Amino acid sequence: MLPSVVEAGTELGKVLPEWQSDLGAARVVAPATHDTGSAIAATPVSLPGGWGYISSGTWSLVGVELARPIITPEAFAANFTNEGGVFGTTRFLKNVMGLWLLQECQRQWTRDGRVTDYDRLLADVDAVTPFTALIDPDDARFLAPENMPGAINTYLVEHGQAPLQAPAAFARCIMESLVLRYCEVFHQIRELTGTVINGVHVLGGGARNARLNQWLADALGVPVIAGPYEATALGNALMQLVGLGELRGLAEVRAIAQNTPTQDYSPRGAGRDAWNEAGQRLSAMVSSRAH
Repeated sequence: MLPSVVEAGTELGKVLPEWQSDLGAARVVAPATHDTGSAIAATPVSLPGGWGYISSGTWSLVGVELARPIITPEAFAANFTNEGGVFGTTRFLKNVMGLWLLQECQRQWTRDGRVTDYDRLLADVDAVTPFTALIDPDDARFLAPENMPGAINTYLVEHGQAPLQAPAAFARCIMESLVLRYCEVFHQIRELTGTVINGVHVLGGGARNARLNQWLADALGVPVIAGPYEATALGNALMQLVGLGELRGLAEVRAIAQNTPTQDYSPRGAGRDAWNEAGQRLSAMVSSRAH
């Protein structure tokens, strides 16, 4: 009933005859079979030792690339996923809420007649006092609320924090909370796999958020490399080149990926303690959530 499982980069055949007048007799190649898989294949790895990744967009896929899956009761209890990667690798990751929170806030503000320019909104974040309000991004109430700002304020009040008014205050709350959640997941990854994270690659559209990237570098205390922004498309193309025999092996794929433009963010050590204190505050608030 099910087709055979093949490796990414396997040539599957040619385009169907009815499509050849438009596409030609092109060969069909299995990509990394998933948008996240293609994005991770295109990670421009140049870091020594262990590295982590975040495929950043509406959702955040936070993880590491491993040689083999982690199949332990602890990994299962922590809700981590083992996904088959290219060239026999394993994507060990967790699904985390992403910029959906901010997107839905903007949608509500537009409904309310408060049109907010995204770039201006992010610039205004700098005027907001850090760590004024924190939320658990993975709280179930944020999955599909009718009113995202309202849902955030309800959470804040329930956890002894003042409700927010200004869009920039919501944006800062969301971004700081996401960074703290990312740090929590990378800490879990280290405990479960022994991988020491020496840097993080942020891939996809969310990698354009410079403040989020800088704050992540500050909070983790490691470099953050943002880009490529179109990592999924690049990874798809690179695996097609593998299928056509133009590239051989993950090292050659990554060597080409390293030629794509990226932006580096170095940690600013002065703020690390503040991030740690905020993380402790948030952990105390969400202690009822197992993971």
